[in-house]
Amino acid sequence: MKNYRLFLLDLDGTIYRGRETIAAGVRFVQRAKAAGIDCLFLTNNTTRTTQMVVDKLARHGVDTDQAHIYTPNMATISYLLAQHPKRQTKIGVYLIGQIGLWHEFLLHPEFEINEQNPDYVVVGMDMDLTYHKVKVATNAIRNGAVFIGTNADLNLPSEEGLLPGNGSQCAMIAAASGKEPLFIGKPSSIIVDQVLAREHVAPEDALLIGDNYETDIKAGFNSHADQLLVTTGVTSASDLNGKRQPTMVVDSLDQVEL
Repeated sequence: MKNYRLFLLDLDGTIYRGRETIAAGVRFVQRAKAAGIDCLFLTNNTTRTTQMVVDKLARHGVDTDQAHIYTPNMATISYLLAQHPKRQTKIGVYLIGQIGLWHEFLLHPEFEINEQNPDYVVVGMDMDLTYHKVKVATNAIRNGAVFIGTNADLNLPSEEGLLPGNGSQCAMIAAASGKEPLFIGKPSSIIVDQVLAREHVAPEDALLIGDNYETDIKAGFNSHADQLLVTTGVTSASDLNGKRQPTMVVDSLDQVEL
């Protein structure tokens, strides 16, 4: 394997599945640190705050800090602020999501929560999704609000199997509103470009590591960074038949020599 400056590691399906630890993923992080390679956790999960991600990783045996976590919540805020460099008023947002999304937005006084006439509808994973939330989002989008999806994951790997993800939620709102969302998280290049710029790392010096071809691997394609698919989550080796191939494919991260 070539010398990379930065590993961008997915979490769900790569380091853990719900409450189940993927031991090889944990060992890989420990081996990378011992080799002096920086590991940054690039998750599509929007339900947790960065500290909650740090705490969850600690329960799985990974020692890290908030500076090494990057989420679609953070990328969405950076993207929206960049769209309004000369703003004179607050940016109105209607949020569908859980504590991770809400916490990140409430840290930024540039935004206000607006259910009546928002500039943006931002949809993240919401396990308490209601008809009312979908109705408000649909009406706002039909009235001109820009539809933002934090990530496009159709499914989430868990100890219960594959569960509906945010992409499935967004598909319902898209069908009802007649508008497709702009996705910020993987496989969009937006989140990868932002985190590489923040870390001052060129795409050719980074490796995206994940279990989901449709998100993790395609994010690498879209951002021109190399990709490593590990078949411990969503995508199996047989799913790659007839598709563009990742830079590397392994059954276990123990197989990766550093």
